[in-house]
Amino acid sequence: MLPSQPLLHAAVFALAVLQAFASDTFIAAVYEHAVILPDATNKPVSPDDALALMNKNMDVLEGAIREAAQQGAHIIVTPEDGIYGWLFTRETIYPYLEDIPDPAVNWIPCTDPTRFAPAPVQERLSCMARNNSIYVVANIGDKKPCNSSDPGCPRDGRYQYNTDVVFDPEGKLVARYHKYNLFMSETQFNYPKEPEAVTFETPFGKFGIFTCFDILFREPAVVLVSELQVDTVLFPTAWMNVLPFLTAVEFHSAWAMGMGVNLLSANTHNINLAMTGSGIYAPDGARTYYYNMETQDGHLLIAELDSHPRLSPPSPPAVKWSSYALSVKRFSPNDHDFEGLIFHDQFTFTELTNPEGNLTVCQKDLCCHLSYKMAGKQEDEVYVLGAFDGLHVVEGQYYLQICTLLKCKSTDPNTCGQPVETAQTKFEMFSLSGTFGTNYVFPEVLYSGVQLASGEFEVLNDGRLISTTRPTKPVVTVTLFGRWYERD
Repeated sequence: MLPSQPLLHAAVFALAVLQAFASDTFIAAVYEHAVILPDATNKPVSPDDALALMNKNMDVLEGAIREAAQQGAHIIVTPEDGIYGWLFTRETIYPYLEDIPDPAVNWIPCTDPTRFAPAPVQERLSCMARNNSIYVVANIGDKKPCNSSDPGCPRDGRYQYNTDVVFDPEGKLVARYHKYNLFMSETQFNYPKEPEAVTFETPFGKFGIFTCFDILFREPAVVLVSELQVDTVLFPTAWMNVLPFLTAVEFHSAWAMGMGVNLLSANTHNINLAMTGSGIYAPDGARTYYYNMETQDGHLLIAELDSHPRLSPPSPPAVKWSSYALSVKRFSPNDHDFEGLIFHDQFTFTELTNPEGNLTVCQKDLCCHLSYKMAGKQEDEVYVLGAFDGLHVVEGQYYLQICTLLKCKSTDPNTCGQPVETAQTKFEMFSLSGTFGTNYVFPEVLYSGVQLASGEFEVLNDGRLISTTRPTKPVVTVTLFGRWYERD
């Protein structure tokens, strides 16, 4: 007699759990989704029309989830805004929202869809996870009623949250996270009264989750990693690339390296808004990544990761980021320093006038030291060493300390700091360090064509970012991106 479908599913799930327990690694997937956007409107659409649009996006996501599962993935992350898009008001987003319960209720929407208020999106996501025996991570909208007894209650009587949900391979809701650090255009959403630190256990490590702009702030990002000791961070994002430091693949890979955890970053794909760049990152570099500003297609990434990266391989001692930089004298007189802007921040620059040498540039308490040798400097390319020590105040407020070697857009010094994607000059070696006041420093090396330099650089325990081999491609930027959270 053949086993019943529930018994068969339970057996398959139990086998998957045992296999995961037997391994120190797991297979991760992220999907960069070209979101099908709603028509522009100033009036709310009907719930049926909202669901129809969301189902079109979920049709695409379901195909990616199925393919990932067939390739052995244990978990898949999909992007922020991946189910309904963006550019909403509070009123026009409302038909797309569902009431998402606390995961403590122990709910499988796929098998019990009527237990709470109508939740067709949660039901379908739950079934995607259950039918493919895979953890599914998605970004949707949560609504919670409130009343006048709550002094923070909006005038329309409800809170609306940008929300990540996680369903396990049985389809159970195991995590719900409300985005705390909203980007300036997210006026349709509220942020929770207190930042949430959401974690959950899996057979392949302890996971945490947050969304997009959250990665630049102490809460929840640093709390999850430094205090709650997660192994892997799930990161739905809708990231608009900003060269030279905040392009998705370079910053997210640097963050994983600087924090010593795995990061599963799923970006939306919209080249008109410079949205691309997804990856599966480990503390020792990118396992796989995708950056494409040429086509409109989505893309699935799959890679194997260590379940407990703090333990395997053995974690190196903590980096003392200012140790080397404080121990050396300034490499050069700063007679030719000049000012320039990078993403609205005023840097102090000094030019690399020779094909090799040692340079220092300082701003406030930060001095950046560079040793370098070029393999053959192109006459029409200018490189500078730059330092920034201050509060960034444009789309958010956060204190930065940045040391950077970067290519200028042209030979005009006024273009230094403007976005550049390509270069021709290769380096024989480089070593960059700084007198940082923070322990949270993220190392970036970006090659021509927005390519990561995985495996070609390392950070020494004394805080030097050095090339480990002769760089194989022309350099666009070499950066130590520091975040001094206490000064925000």
